[in-house]
Amino acid sequence: MPQASELPVVAVIGGGFSGAAFALHLNTLSSGKVQIVIYEPRDRVGAGLAYSSNEAAHRINVPAGRMSADPADPESFLRYLATTDEDKKDAGLIGRDGLPYPRRAVFGDYVAAEIAPLLASGVVEHRKAEVVSVTQSEQGWRIEDSLGGQSEAHFLVLATSHPAPALPKQLLPFKGHPKLIADVTISDALDPVAQDDRVLILGNGLTAADVVATLERRGHKGVITSISRRGLRSRGHARITQEPFGDFSSHSSSRASDLLHAIRRAVREAEAQGLSWHAVLDAVRGQAFSIWRALPVKERRRIVRLARPFWDAHRFRIAPQVEDALDRAIAADRLTLRAARLAQVTSQENGFHVTLSPRGASGTEEHVFDAIVVTTGPAHQHILQSQPFLAGLADAGHLQACETGLGIACDLQSHALGKDGLPIGNLFIAGPLARGTFGELMGLPQVTEHAVFVAQQVANAVSTNGPIKASAVLHHAFEPHPRRFAV
Repeated sequence: MPQASELPVVAVIGGGFSGAAFALHLNTLSSGKVQIVIYEPRDRVGAGLAYSSNEAAHRINVPAGRMSADPADPESFLRYLATTDEDKKDAGLIGRDGLPYPRRAVFGDYVAAEIAPLLASGVVEHRKAEVVSVTQSEQGWRIEDSLGGQSEAHFLVLATSHPAPALPKQLLPFKGHPKLIADVTISDALDPVAQDDRVLILGNGLTAADVVATLERRGHKGVITSISRRGLRSRGHARITQEPFGDFSSHSSSRASDLLHAIRRAVREAEAQGLSWHAVLDAVRGQAFSIWRALPVKERRRIVRLARPFWDAHRFRIAPQVEDALDRAIAADRLTLRAARLAQVTSQENGFHVTLSPRGASGTEEHVFDAIVVTTGPAHQHILQSQPFLAGLADAGHLQACETGLGIACDLQSHALGKDGLPIGNLFIAGPLARGTFGELMGLPQVTEHAVFVAQQVANAVSTNGPIKASAVLHHAFEPHPRRFAV
Protein backbone atom coordinates (compact mmCIF):
# COMPACT_ATOMS: atom_id res chain seq x y z
CA MET A 1 0.00 0.00 0.00
CA PRO A 2 1.57 3.32 -0.97
CA GLN A 3 2.15 5.97 1.67
CA ALA A 4 -0.21 8.95 1.77
CA SER A 5 2.50 11.21 0.37
CA GLU A 6 2.78 8.94 -2.72
CA LEU A 7 -0.94 8.91 -3.48
CA PRO A 8 -2.67 11.17 -5.99
CA VAL A 9 -4.05 14.16 -4.12
CA VAL A 10 -7.64 15.24 -4.74
CA ALA A 11 -8.50 18.63 -3.27
CA VAL A 12 -12.16 19.41 -2.59
CA ILE A 13 -13.10 23.03 -2.04
CA GLY A 14 -16.27 23.05 0.03
CA GLY A 15 -17.03 20.63 2.84
CA GLY A 16 -20.81 20.77 2.87
CA PHE A 17 -22.96 17.84 1.81
CA SER A 18 -21.73 17.76 -1.80
CA GLY A 19 -18.05 17.77 -0.80
CA ALA A 20 -18.51 15.21 1.96
CA ALA A 21 -20.60 12.84 -0.18
CA PHE A 22 -18.07 13.10 -3.01
CA ALA A 23 -15.23 12.23 -0.62
CA LEU A 24 -17.11 9.26 0.84
CA HIS A 25 -17.76 7.75 -2.56
CA LEU A 26 -14.37 8.56 -4.06
CA ASN A 27 -12.72 6.73 -1.19
CA THR A 28 -14.85 3.67 -1.92
CA LEU A 29 -14.54 3.78 -5.70
CA SER A 30 -10.76 4.28 -5.60
CA SER A 31 -10.30 1.60 -2.92
CA GLY A 32 -8.65 4.21 -0.72
CA LYS A 33 -5.84 4.82 -3.20
CA VAL A 34 -6.16 8.60 -3.14
CA GLN A 35 -5.46 11.28 -0.57
CA ILE A 36 -8.49 13.57 -0.23
CA VAL A 37 -8.12 17.05 1.22
CA ILE A 38 -11.29 19.02 2.00
CA TYR A 39 -11.08 22.77 2.46
CA GLU A 40 -13.93 23.80 4.75
CA PRO A 41 -13.74 26.71 7.21
CA ARG A 42 -16.51 25.34 9.46
CA ASP A 43 -15.61 23.17 12.42
CA ARG A 44 -17.04 20.03 10.87
CA VAL A 45 -17.37 18.49 7.44
CA GLY A 46 -20.75 17.53 6.04
CA ALA A 47 -23.17 20.17 7.32
CA GLY A 48 -22.31 23.09 5.10
CA LEU A 49 -24.70 25.97 4.60
CA ALA A 50 -27.82 23.82 4.36
CA TYR A 51 -27.41 21.68 7.46
CA SER A 52 -25.56 23.95 9.89
CA SER A 53 -28.63 25.76 11.19
CA ASN A 54 -29.50 25.17 14.85
CA GLU A 55 -32.89 26.84 14.45
CA ALA A 56 -35.55 24.40 15.67
CA ALA A 57 -38.02 25.43 12.95
CA HIS A 58 -35.58 24.56 10.15
CA ARG A 59 -36.42 21.02 9.07
CA ILE A 60 -35.48 18.80 6.17
CA ASN A 61 -38.26 19.24 3.63
CA VAL A 62 -38.66 15.58 2.66
CA PRO A 63 -39.19 12.58 4.97
CA ALA A 64 -36.06 11.19 6.60
CA GLY A 65 -36.51 7.94 4.67
CA ARG A 66 -35.71 9.76 1.43
CA MET A 67 -32.47 11.31 2.70
CA SER A 68 -29.20 9.40 2.51
CA ALA A 69 -25.55 9.94 1.67
CA ASP A 70 -25.59 6.66 -0.26
CA PRO A 71 -28.15 5.97 -3.02
CA ALA A 72 -27.50 2.24 -2.56
CA ASP A 73 -28.52 2.48 1.13
CA PRO A 74 -31.60 4.70 1.26
CA GLU A 75 -32.36 3.90 4.92
CA SER A 76 -28.94 4.99 6.15
CA PHE A 77 -30.20 8.25 7.69
CA LEU A 78 -33.24 6.54 9.20
CA ARG A 79 -30.95 4.11 11.02
CA TYR A 80 -28.84 7.00 12.29
CA LEU A 81 -31.96 8.85 13.44
CA ALA A 82 -32.98 5.79 15.45
CA THR A 83 -29.72 6.04 17.42
CA THR A 84 -30.53 9.59 18.56
CA ASP A 85 -33.06 10.84 21.10
CA GLU A 86 -34.76 13.22 18.63
CA ASP A 87 -38.10 11.52 19.27
CA LYS A 88 -37.86 12.78 22.87
CA LYS A 89 -36.15 16.14 22.28
CA ASP A 90 -38.17 17.26 19.26
CA ALA A 91 -41.92 17.36 19.89
CA GLY A 92 -42.55 18.32 16.27
CA LEU A 93 -40.45 15.56 14.71
CA ILE A 94 -43.37 13.69 13.15
CA GLY A 95 -45.39 15.42 10.46
CA ARG A 96 -49.12 15.01 9.98
CA ASP A 97 -48.31 12.28 7.42
CA GLY A 98 -46.80 10.19 10.21
CA LEU A 99 -43.26 10.50 8.84
CA PRO A 100 -40.21 12.06 10.55
CA TYR A 101 -38.92 15.45 9.38
CA PRO A 102 -35.96 16.10 11.69
CA ARG A 103 -34.24 19.41 12.22
CA ARG A 104 -31.74 20.11 9.45
CA ALA A 105 -28.87 20.11 11.93
CA VAL A 106 -29.59 16.44 12.67
CA PHE A 107 -28.92 15.54 9.05
CA GLY A 108 -25.69 17.53 9.29
CA ASP A 109 -24.78 15.41 12.34
CA TYR A 110 -25.44 12.27 10.31
CA VAL A 111 -23.20 13.28 7.39
CA ALA A 112 -20.45 14.30 9.84
CA ALA A 113 -20.75 10.88 11.50
CA GLU A 114 -20.51 9.13 8.11
CA ILE A 115 -17.24 10.80 7.19
CA ALA A 116 -15.74 10.81 10.71
CA PRO A 117 -13.93 7.43 10.31
CA LEU A 118 -12.19 8.67 7.15
CA LEU A 119 -11.07 11.82 8.94
CA ALA A 120 -9.85 9.81 11.92
CA SER A 121 -7.83 7.47 9.72
CA GLY A 122 -6.28 10.33 7.73
CA VAL A 123 -7.66 9.11 4.41
CA VAL A 124 -9.54 12.41 4.30
CA GLU A 125 -7.93 15.56 5.68
CA HIS A 126 -10.01 18.50 6.82
CA ARG A 127 -8.23 21.82 6.40
CA LYS A 128 -10.29 24.29 8.39
CA ALA A 129 -9.57 27.30 6.23
CA GLU A 130 -10.94 29.28 3.33
CA VAL A 131 -9.25 28.98 -0.04
CA VAL A 132 -7.69 32.28 -1.08
CA SER A 133 -6.34 31.39 -4.50
CA VAL A 134 -5.91 28.47 -6.88
CA THR A 135 -3.35 28.55 -9.67
CA GLN A 136 -2.18 26.02 -12.21
CA SER A 137 1.09 24.33 -11.31
CA GLU A 138 3.39 21.69 -12.77
CA GLN A 139 1.83 19.02 -10.55
CA GLY A 140 -1.75 20.17 -11.09
CA TRP A 141 -3.08 22.93 -8.85
CA ARG A 142 -1.45 25.10 -6.20
CA ILE A 143 -3.87 26.07 -3.42
CA GLU A 144 -3.31 28.89 -0.93
CA ASP A 145 -5.56 29.16 2.11
CA SER A 146 -6.53 31.83 4.63
CA LEU A 147 -4.18 30.41 7.28
CA GLY A 148 -1.16 30.94 5.07
CA GLY A 149 -0.95 27.32 3.98
CA GLN A 150 0.09 26.31 0.49
CA SER A 151 -0.36 22.85 -1.01
CA GLU A 152 -0.42 20.97 -4.30
CA ALA A 153 -3.19 18.77 -5.71
CA HIS A 154 -3.36 16.64 -8.83
CA PHE A 155 -7.13 16.94 -9.14
CA LEU A 156 -9.45 19.71 -7.99
CA VAL A 157 -13.17 19.43 -7.24
CA LEU A 158 -15.25 22.56 -6.70
CA ALA A 159 -18.10 21.81 -4.30
CA THR A 160 -18.55 25.34 -3.05
CA SER A 161 -21.66 26.76 -1.48
CA HIS A 162 -24.34 28.81 -3.15
CA PRO A 163 -23.55 32.53 -3.33
CA ALA A 164 -25.50 34.80 -1.00
CA PRO A 165 -28.65 36.53 -2.29
CA ALA A 166 -28.08 39.79 -4.13
CA LEU A 167 -29.67 42.88 -2.63
CA PRO A 168 -32.24 44.51 -4.92
CA LYS A 169 -31.01 47.90 -6.11
CA GLN A 170 -33.75 49.64 -4.10
CA LEU A 171 -32.19 48.28 -0.91
CA LEU A 172 -28.53 49.02 -1.64
CA PRO A 173 -28.62 52.37 0.21
CA PHE A 174 -29.72 50.46 3.33
CA LYS A 175 -26.94 47.87 3.29
CA GLY A 176 -25.88 47.35 6.89
CA HIS A 177 -29.19 48.61 8.32
CA PRO A 178 -29.90 46.54 11.46
CA LYS A 179 -33.44 45.77 10.34
CA LEU A 180 -32.49 44.75 6.80
CA ILE A 181 -31.77 41.02 6.96
CA ALA A 182 -29.91 40.42 3.73
CA ASP A 183 -28.85 36.80 4.35
CA VAL A 184 -30.94 34.58 6.60
CA THR A 185 -28.37 31.77 6.45
CA ILE A 186 -26.25 33.68 8.95
CA SER A 187 -26.72 32.37 12.47
CA ASP A 188 -29.37 34.30 14.45
CA ALA A 189 -30.00 36.55 11.45
CA LEU A 190 -33.60 37.17 12.56
CA ASP A 191 -32.64 38.37 16.06
CA PRO A 192 -33.20 42.08 15.15
CA VAL A 193 -36.88 41.41 14.35
CA ALA A 194 -38.97 42.49 17.34
CA GLN A 195 -42.14 40.69 18.41
CA ASP A 196 -44.52 43.27 16.96
CA ASP A 197 -42.49 44.33 13.93
CA ARG A 198 -44.25 44.68 10.59
CA VAL A 199 -42.14 42.50 8.30
CA LEU A 200 -41.69 42.48 4.53
CA ILE A 201 -40.26 39.26 3.08
CA LEU A 202 -38.87 39.39 -0.45
CA GLY A 203 -39.50 35.96 -1.92
CA ASN A 204 -42.11 33.25 -1.38
CA GLY A 205 -40.02 30.08 -1.58
CA LEU A 206 -38.64 27.56 0.91
CA THR A 207 -36.51 30.12 2.70
CA ALA A 208 -39.43 32.50 3.10
CA ALA A 209 -41.49 29.67 4.58
CA ASP A 210 -38.66 28.93 7.01
CA VAL A 211 -38.63 32.60 8.04
CA VAL A 212 -42.37 32.55 8.79
CA ALA A 213 -42.04 29.32 10.80
CA THR A 214 -39.04 30.67 12.70
CA LEU A 215 -40.76 33.94 13.56
CA GLU A 216 -43.82 32.03 14.80
CA ARG A 217 -41.66 29.84 17.02
CA ARG A 218 -40.06 32.97 18.47
CA GLY A 219 -43.46 34.42 19.34
CA HIS A 220 -43.62 37.07 16.63
CA LYS A 221 -47.09 38.72 16.54
CA GLY A 222 -46.64 41.40 13.88
CA VAL A 223 -48.04 41.24 10.37
CA ILE A 224 -45.94 39.77 7.58
CA THR A 225 -46.20 40.57 3.89
CA SER A 226 -44.36 38.21 1.54
CA ILE A 227 -43.97 39.25 -2.09
CA SER A 228 -42.63 37.63 -5.23
CA ARG A 229 -43.00 38.07 -8.96
CA ARG A 230 -45.83 35.57 -9.23
CA GLY A 231 -47.07 35.44 -5.66
CA LEU A 232 -46.78 31.65 -5.58
CA ARG A 233 -46.59 30.08 -2.13
CA SER A 234 -44.51 27.03 -1.28
CA ARG A 235 -46.45 23.80 -1.69
CA GLY A 236 -46.59 20.82 0.62
CA HIS A 237 -46.34 17.10 -0.03
CA ALA A 238 -49.08 14.89 -1.42
CA ARG A 239 -51.48 13.52 1.18
CA ILE A 240 -50.78 9.96 0.03
CA THR A 241 -47.71 8.31 -1.48
CA GLN A 242 -47.83 8.26 -5.29
CA GLU A 243 -45.58 6.78 -7.93
CA PRO A 244 -44.17 9.20 -10.54
CA PHE A 245 -46.57 9.65 -13.44
CA GLY A 246 -45.67 10.56 -17.01
CA ASP A 247 -43.04 9.92 -19.67
CA PHE A 248 -41.18 13.06 -20.74
CA SER A 249 -37.90 11.56 -21.94
CA SER A 250 -38.81 8.93 -24.57
CA HIS A 251 -39.77 11.73 -26.94
CA SER A 252 -38.15 14.73 -25.26
CA SER A 253 -39.35 18.20 -26.17
CA SER A 254 -36.93 20.54 -27.90
CA ARG A 255 -39.00 23.63 -27.06
CA ALA A 256 -39.89 24.95 -23.63
CA SER A 257 -43.51 25.57 -24.66
CA ASP A 258 -43.91 21.97 -25.85
CA LEU A 259 -42.52 20.69 -22.55
CA LEU A 260 -44.94 22.88 -20.61
CA HIS A 261 -47.88 21.60 -22.67
CA ALA A 262 -46.77 18.00 -22.07
CA ILE A 263 -46.59 18.56 -18.31
CA ARG A 264 -50.03 20.17 -18.22
CA ARG A 265 -51.48 17.31 -20.27
CA ALA A 266 -49.92 14.78 -17.88
CA VAL A 267 -51.39 16.61 -14.88
CA ARG A 268 -54.87 16.34 -16.42
CA GLU A 269 -54.33 12.64 -17.12
CA ALA A 270 -53.07 12.06 -13.59
CA GLU A 271 -56.08 13.80 -12.08
CA ALA A 272 -58.36 11.61 -14.16
CA GLN A 273 -56.72 8.62 -12.46
CA GLY A 274 -57.10 10.07 -8.99
CA LEU A 275 -53.51 11.31 -8.69
CA SER A 276 -52.28 14.81 -7.90
CA TRP A 277 -49.80 17.05 -9.70
CA HIS A 278 -47.13 15.83 -7.26
CA ALA A 279 -46.82 12.54 -9.19
CA VAL A 280 -46.24 14.37 -12.47
CA LEU A 281 -43.63 16.74 -11.05
CA ASP A 282 -41.86 13.78 -9.48
CA ALA A 283 -41.66 12.17 -12.92
CA VAL A 284 -40.28 15.38 -14.42
CA ARG A 285 -37.69 15.57 -11.68
CA GLY A 286 -36.66 11.93 -12.16
CA GLN A 287 -36.26 12.40 -15.92
CA ALA A 288 -34.79 15.89 -15.66
CA PHE A 289 -31.40 15.06 -17.14
CA SER A 290 -32.85 13.61 -20.34
CA ILE A 291 -35.37 16.45 -20.57
CA TRP A 292 -32.71 19.11 -20.05
CA ARG A 293 -30.28 17.59 -22.56
CA ALA A 294 -32.90 17.70 -25.30
CA LEU A 295 -33.43 21.44 -24.90
CA PRO A 296 -31.20 23.92 -26.76
CA VAL A 297 -29.54 26.55 -24.58
CA LYS A 298 -32.01 29.18 -25.81
CA GLU A 299 -34.93 27.05 -24.54
CA ARG A 300 -33.17 26.34 -21.24
CA ARG A 301 -32.82 30.08 -20.72
CA ARG A 302 -36.54 30.54 -21.43
CA ILE A 303 -37.36 28.02 -18.73
CA VAL A 304 -35.05 29.72 -16.24
CA ARG A 305 -36.48 33.13 -17.05
CA LEU A 306 -40.20 32.32 -17.35
CA ALA A 307 -41.05 28.96 -15.83
CA ARG A 308 -38.62 28.68 -12.92
CA PRO A 309 -40.93 30.36 -10.32
CA PHE A 310 -43.63 27.76 -11.06
CA TRP A 311 -41.13 24.90 -10.99
CA ASP A 312 -39.60 26.02 -7.71
CA ALA A 313 -43.00 26.42 -6.01
CA HIS A 314 -44.06 22.89 -6.93
CA ARG A 315 -40.70 21.12 -6.91
CA PHE A 316 -39.33 22.33 -3.57
CA ARG A 317 -42.03 21.26 -1.14
CA ILE A 318 -42.07 22.22 2.49
CA ALA A 319 -42.29 19.92 5.49
CA PRO A 320 -45.82 19.49 6.89
CA GLN A 321 -44.78 21.28 10.08
CA VAL A 322 -43.70 24.35 8.08
CA GLU A 323 -46.80 24.18 5.88
CA ASP A 324 -48.93 24.19 9.03
CA ALA A 325 -47.09 27.30 10.26
CA LEU A 326 -47.88 29.09 6.99
CA ASP A 327 -51.53 28.03 7.15
CA ARG A 328 -51.86 29.28 10.74
CA ALA A 329 -50.29 32.62 9.89
CA ILE A 330 -52.58 33.10 6.88
CA ALA A 331 -55.70 32.06 8.82
CA ALA A 332 -54.85 34.52 11.59
CA ASP A 333 -54.30 37.36 9.06
CA ARG A 334 -50.68 37.62 10.17
CA LEU A 335 -49.33 36.62 6.74
CA THR A 336 -50.27 37.96 3.32
CA LEU A 337 -48.77 36.56 0.11
CA ARG A 338 -48.63 39.04 -2.75
CA ALA A 339 -47.65 39.07 -6.42
CA ALA A 340 -45.77 42.35 -6.50
CA ARG A 341 -42.39 43.92 -7.01
CA LEU A 342 -40.39 46.39 -5.01
CA ALA A 343 -40.69 49.82 -6.62
CA GLN A 344 -39.08 52.18 -4.11
CA VAL A 345 -37.77 52.18 -0.54
CA THR A 346 -37.10 55.22 1.66
CA SER A 347 -36.39 55.71 5.36
CA GLN A 348 -39.32 55.88 7.78
CA GLU A 349 -38.16 56.64 11.32
CA ASN A 350 -36.34 53.42 12.29
CA GLY A 351 -37.94 51.40 9.51
CA PHE A 352 -38.80 51.59 5.84
CA HIS A 353 -41.39 53.32 3.67
CA VAL A 354 -41.96 50.88 0.81
CA THR A 355 -43.72 51.40 -2.51
CA LEU A 356 -45.00 48.17 -4.04
CA SER A 357 -46.11 47.65 -7.62
CA PRO A 358 -48.73 44.84 -7.58
CA ARG A 359 -48.74 42.45 -10.53
CA GLY A 360 -51.50 43.24 -13.01
CA ALA A 361 -52.32 46.62 -11.47
CA SER A 362 -51.61 50.05 -12.93
CA GLY A 363 -51.04 51.85 -9.64
CA THR A 364 -48.75 51.42 -6.66
CA GLU A 365 -49.23 50.85 -2.94
CA GLU A 366 -47.55 52.54 0.00
CA HIS A 367 -46.57 50.54 3.10
CA VAL A 368 -44.47 50.98 6.20
CA PHE A 369 -42.40 48.09 7.52
CA ASP A 370 -40.15 47.79 10.54
CA ALA A 371 -37.99 45.06 9.03
CA ILE A 372 -37.21 43.64 5.60
CA VAL A 373 -36.00 40.07 5.04
CA VAL A 374 -34.42 39.05 1.71
CA THR A 375 -35.10 35.43 0.66
CA THR A 376 -34.80 35.77 -3.11
CA GLY A 377 -32.40 32.84 -3.43
CA PRO A 378 -28.71 32.56 -4.31
CA ALA A 379 -27.30 34.99 -6.87
CA HIS A 380 -26.04 32.22 -9.15
CA GLN A 381 -25.32 34.64 -11.95
CA HIS A 382 -22.59 36.16 -9.77
CA ILE A 383 -21.00 32.86 -8.70
CA LEU A 384 -17.62 33.58 -10.27
CA GLN A 385 -17.39 36.88 -8.40
CA SER A 386 -18.58 35.42 -5.09
CA GLN A 387 -15.14 34.22 -3.91
CA PRO A 388 -11.64 35.44 -4.83
CA PHE A 389 -10.32 32.03 -5.84
CA LEU A 390 -13.23 31.53 -8.27
CA ALA A 391 -12.61 34.94 -9.79
CA GLY A 392 -8.93 34.06 -10.14
CA LEU A 393 -9.67 30.78 -11.88
CA ALA A 394 -12.06 32.57 -14.24
CA ASP A 395 -9.52 35.31 -14.99
CA ALA A 396 -6.93 32.63 -15.80
CA GLY A 397 -9.35 31.06 -18.29
CA HIS A 398 -10.10 27.91 -16.28
CA LEU A 399 -13.77 28.66 -15.51
CA GLN A 400 -16.72 30.31 -17.16
CA ALA A 401 -20.29 30.92 -16.06
CA CYS A 402 -22.95 28.53 -17.28
CA GLU A 403 -24.92 29.89 -20.22
CA THR A 404 -28.19 29.35 -18.34
CA GLY A 405 -27.09 31.58 -15.44
CA LEU A 406 -27.46 28.68 -12.97
CA GLY A 407 -23.83 28.14 -11.98
CA ILE A 408 -20.50 27.11 -13.52
CA ALA A 409 -20.13 25.66 -17.01
CA CYS A 410 -19.14 22.00 -17.21
CA ASP A 411 -19.40 19.10 -19.64
CA LEU A 412 -21.33 15.84 -19.29
CA GLN A 413 -18.49 14.34 -17.22
CA SER A 414 -18.64 17.37 -14.89
CA HIS A 415 -15.27 18.71 -16.06
CA ALA A 416 -15.12 22.48 -15.84
CA LEU A 417 -15.14 24.22 -19.20
CA GLY A 418 -12.41 26.77 -19.77
CA LYS A 419 -12.91 30.09 -21.53
CA ASP A 420 -12.16 28.35 -24.82
CA GLY A 421 -15.08 25.99 -24.21
CA LEU A 422 -12.86 22.91 -23.82
CA PRO A 423 -13.06 20.63 -20.75
CA ILE A 424 -10.28 20.75 -18.19
CA GLY A 425 -9.43 17.17 -17.34
CA ASN A 426 -8.40 17.59 -13.71
CA LEU A 427 -10.95 20.21 -12.64
CA PHE A 428 -14.47 19.08 -11.73
CA ILE A 429 -17.71 20.74 -10.63
CA ALA A 430 -19.74 18.86 -8.01
CA GLY A 431 -23.17 19.67 -6.66
CA PRO A 432 -25.78 22.31 -7.51
CA LEU A 433 -23.34 24.58 -9.35
CA ALA A 434 -23.34 21.98 -12.16
CA ARG A 435 -27.10 22.04 -12.70
CA GLY A 436 -26.94 24.22 -15.78
CA THR A 437 -25.58 21.09 -17.50
CA PHE A 438 -27.39 18.35 -15.58
CA GLY A 439 -30.76 20.04 -15.13
CA GLU A 440 -31.83 19.09 -11.60
CA LEU A 441 -29.26 19.26 -8.85
CA MET A 442 -30.99 20.95 -5.93
CA GLY A 443 -32.83 18.12 -4.21
CA LEU A 444 -30.64 15.95 -1.98
CA PRO A 445 -31.31 12.65 -3.80
CA GLN A 446 -30.10 14.21 -7.06
CA VAL A 447 -27.12 15.88 -5.36
CA THR A 448 -26.16 12.51 -3.88
CA GLU A 449 -26.38 10.79 -7.26
CA HIS A 450 -24.24 13.51 -8.79
CA ALA A 451 -21.64 13.18 -6.02
CA VAL A 452 -21.35 9.47 -6.86
CA PHE A 453 -21.12 10.31 -10.56
CA VAL A 454 -18.32 12.86 -10.10
CA ALA A 455 -16.50 10.49 -7.73
CA GLN A 456 -16.57 7.86 -10.47
CA GLN A 457 -15.17 10.33 -13.01
CA VAL A 458 -12.30 11.24 -10.69
CA ALA A 459 -11.66 7.61 -9.77
CA ASN A 460 -11.49 6.76 -13.48
CA ALA A 461 -9.08 9.63 -14.11
CA VAL A 462 -6.86 8.59 -11.20
CA SER A 463 -6.86 4.98 -12.34
CA THR A 464 -6.00 5.94 -15.91
CA ASN A 465 -3.48 8.68 -15.28
CA GLY A 466 -2.34 8.56 -11.67
CA PRO A 467 -0.72 11.74 -10.34
CA ILE A 468 -0.23 13.53 -13.66
CA LYS A 469 0.90 16.95 -14.70
CA ALA A 470 -1.76 19.52 -15.38
CA SER A 471 -0.34 20.23 -18.83
CA ALA A 472 -1.03 16.63 -19.80
CA VAL A 473 -4.75 16.74 -19.04
CA LEU A 474 -5.83 20.30 -19.46
CA HIS A 475 -7.83 19.70 -22.62
CA HIS A 476 -9.43 16.51 -23.87
CA ALA A 477 -12.49 15.90 -25.96
CA PHE A 478 -15.00 13.54 -24.35
CA GLU A 479 -17.95 11.70 -25.78
CA PRO A 480 -21.04 12.37 -23.63
CA HIS A 481 -22.42 9.50 -21.58
CA PRO A 482 -26.09 10.08 -20.76
CA ARG A 483 -27.02 9.51 -17.16
CA ARG A 484 -30.44 9.67 -15.56
CA PHE A 485 -30.52 10.78 -11.96
CA ALA A 486 -32.85 8.87 -9.65
CA VAL A 487 -35.71 10.49 -7.75
